[in-house]
Amino acid sequence: MSVLSFVLILIAVMTLVSGELFLKRAMETTHESGFGSRRVLLPFSAGIAAMTISFFLKLGLLQHFDLSYLYPFQGFSVIIISIAAAIMLHERLTPPLVIGALLISAGIVVVSIS
Repeated sequence: MSVLSFVLILIAVMTLVSGELFLKRAMETTHESGFGSRRVLLPFSAGIAAMTISFFLKLGLLQHFDLSYLYPFQGFSVIIISIAAAIMLHERLTPPLVIGALLISAGIVVVSIS
């Protein structure tokens, strides 16, 4: 795998993570100001844009790599999203959540290796 391929995989995962975080922030804001306000539309639009970039990057990467190779990277997004949500959205990281995220990621890696 080349450095460029690794960077593109990393960008695909990080845009997925940022898209999830933006969409979560937008949905939390709808309770306060409704769906039509600028406070909702900006993070909502950013989330849709990030998820779209991630989607098209993954399509391009699937042209060059097996899905069984790319999927473990996707599995690590569970851990990254959990940590980022704790930092940026002030969500609690409970021990069961951490253990579950680690087990999911480990399971994806084990399945992809076999």
